Amino acid sequence: MKIEKLKARREDLRLQAVAIITKAEAEDRFLSDDESKEVKRLEAEITRANETIKRSQSVSQMTKMRMAETQEDDADGDESNPAPAGGAEQRKAVKTDPNAEERKFKSFGEQLAAVYRAATPGGKIDDRLSTRAASGLNQTTPSDGGFLVEKDFVKELLKLTYETGILASRVKRIPISARSNGLKINAVDESSREDGSRWGGIQAFWEDEAGRLSESRPKFRQMELQLKKLTGLCYATDELLEDTVALESVISEGFAEEFGFKIDHAILSGDGDGKPLGIMKSGALVVVPKETGQTAKVTVENITKMWSRLKARNRKNALWFINQELEPYLMTLRLDGHPVYLPAGGLSEKPFATMLGRPVIALEQCNAAGEQGDIVLADISQYVMIDKGGLKAATSIHVRFLYDENVFRFIYRVDGKPKWEKPTKPFKGTATVSPYVTLARRNKGADTPPADDGAGDGGAGA
Repeated sequence: MKIEKLKARREDLRLQAVAIITKAEAEDRFLSDDESKEVKRLEAEITRANETIKRSQSVSQMTKMRMAETQEDDADGDESNPAPAGGAEQRKAVKTDPNAEERKFKSFGEQLAAVYRAATPGGKIDDRLSTRAASGLNQTTPSDGGFLVEKDFVKELLKLTYETGILASRVKRIPISARSNGLKINAVDESSREDGSRWGGIQAFWEDEAGRLSESRPKFRQMELQLKKLTGLCYATDELLEDTVALESVISEGFAEEFGFKIDHAILSGDGDGKPLGIMKSGALVVVPKETGQTAKVTVENITKMWSRLKARNRKNALWFINQELEPYLMTLRLDGHPVYLPAGGLSEKPFATMLGRPVIALEQCNAAGEQGDIVLADISQYVMIDKGGLKAATSIHVRFLYDENVFRFIYRVDGKPKWEKPTKPFKGTATVSPYVTLARRNKGADTPPADDGAGDGGAGA
């Protein structure tokens, strides 16, 4: 059998195995026994095909080298037929790079361009796109399946995503294995700091307090996360596709920003239905009531009460997240004549604004002024997120054909939820505390910041 046929057979076997695994992943389950057996059988055949290809290539290489040596020997024995110049160099040239098939793309833009070419009618699939993520095994439309982004590019893209995300960069992130679709974690079931309740039931005694030692043990609950699918689309013109450097820059930045935005939104407000569960939907969220007659503005009483409901041990990591519509109100707050809110620089001498000593970050995903969630005080390290590192990329020329554009699709599998399920009763006192605190909805009044109609000083309303 020719090497080309062997390679084609090997690719067919690989696609069959990938189809089985992809089907299980799409249904968020593990492989069945029959599927596992079939994948193992296909893997064994692929291994045999690899060995045969390797032997064939080795024999072919040895044959070429022997022919070159014979020609040189013949030339040495016949002065009328001198050896061609550079005979030794020619022999070296015959040697092939054993890693030629495994060579990598020089850049993410180059790989995206290869993905695009593979999706065009009659387009050739680059050998370096061998890790195809099949979906339905439609070989005439590569975009129906897609190609896994190379590991180095995946790392960089996810790094950019989590650096772009304000909340995503602060969560506890746990990568999971390739064959897993979720994670179960034993979390401490603690709802009170009273004796006998800390850590769900651990208790200690001074010697004089207990005639005999009482049994105590921690109490745990299971925290389960199942991967959700985040899909992103990015459009590129034919002109952009011709410049791999520009293509890499635009898509890397745009993709990272959009995924970072969506992940942040889910961490804050996700409902857990097909997406991560956000802290605003958590049973552990503490909602501080508004003051009597209060409108959209934020008051000193709001701030001090929110601070008092934040769990003491979380204060060193806590941050204020606000809708920037609130900034005019915060800048006027005074406590005993001193400003509560300190803008970046100036009195704070810091590159960020602070309130009660903790950073204040304007977050797009916070709700509008006056709505619950327009200001949040939280320790985001108390949020757990899992992800599956394999990132899939595919392209289609059909979606925006009339606009002379192509669409790239990216798929990222991720899930997350807050560590805590309910507020904690303190050791002393009655008001519950939590790592996640927000302010209740206030009635909107006349002092709600006016909407910007875009007219400006010279607009129609001037």
